[in-house]
Amino acid sequence: MKSVYIHIPFCKTICSYCDFCKMFYNPKWVYDYLISLKNEITDRYMGEEMSTIYIGGGTPSCLSEKELEYLLKITQIFKKEKNCEFTVECNLNDITKEKLELLKTYGVNRLSIGIESFNEKKLILMGRNHTFESAKEKIALARSLGFTNINIDLIYGFYTETKKDLKEDIKKVLKLNPEHISTYSLILSEHTLLYVNKVKPIEDEVDREFYDEICHLLKKKKYQHYEVSNFAKKNYESRHNLNYWNNREYYGFGLGASGYIDLIRYTNTLNLTKYLNQEYDGKKELLTKEDQMDNEMMLGLRKTQGINLQEFKQKYQKELSECYPIAPLMKNKELKIKNGYLFINPDKLYVMNEILIKLI
Repeated sequence: MKSVYIHIPFCKTICSYCDFCKMFYNPKWVYDYLISLKNEITDRYMGEEMSTIYIGGGTPSCLSEKELEYLLKITQIFKKEKNCEFTVECNLNDITKEKLELLKTYGVNRLSIGIESFNEKKLILMGRNHTFESAKEKIALARSLGFTNINIDLIYGFYTETKKDLKEDIKKVLKLNPEHISTYSLILSEHTLLYVNKVKPIEDEVDREFYDEICHLLKKKKYQHYEVSNFAKKNYESRHNLNYWNNREYYGFGLGASGYIDLIRYTNTLNLTKYLNQEYDGKKELLTKEDQMDNEMMLGLRKTQGINLQEFKQKYQKELSECYPIAPLMKNKELKIKNGYLFINPDKLYVMNEILIKLI
């Protein structure tokens, strides 16, 4: 294993669209949580050198400076490769010079900032309150302290949103000049405030228009569209996320964290009381060879480069074409093969799920 994910569930505010494992920040729980997290890592980490570390949430940056330093000290348990990619998710409103200096001191070299939008109507719907000016200021501060790898998240597809609104958001994101941009169409998941309030999804045709517009605008600015929802400047692809999409194993530590070890996919308990009592286990699934191959297809075809056919054969001792009905999908140009890779026709990426259903 080369990657580790650490989950921090605390948030100062709960966003209306968020379906991740989260809860309101309460200082009386934080140190107990971090102690339990340290014990879980000490108990389960097997000493490999890590190529990537990713701390997500929740909102890791909502921790106080002392709490954040305690968390970062925990990460020193891991052996790290020389060029380890070490990412921490940040909320724009939490970013301070002191916190950024702490992150830098402990080896964090990549920031993922959940900006989501600059549009006032969308921000109100999401329960967020930042401005483009504050984003410019905080990112300039991060740059001045030596952060040269910054991701910005963008959410689109709100019922109030127009194509003009979307283009304005993209324009402002590009002015911030991030190395990486992740774009996500709004999903109205159960138990989120938007779902409870019966917010309606946008029409599929409009969603497709928005997606095509994002691809067009970002490619025009030389961002490489390397995964269905992700764009990066050259050599700034997320190595951590590529580990997922390449169907490789990884650790997951923390409340509700998911991992993949020894052919077992697992999700830790979502119950805080159990987690604080060091009862970490939640769901576990032992994957069959067929499960592994299905995951290889579902994850690998998210990448615009696709699946390496030779690596698939070496891994599973079978030709991919023997396992999946790719011939008819190649005939109708939904799938293509180039330079030894099977991939979805870029014009069909938006309907990726329909193609996967035909395959699996």
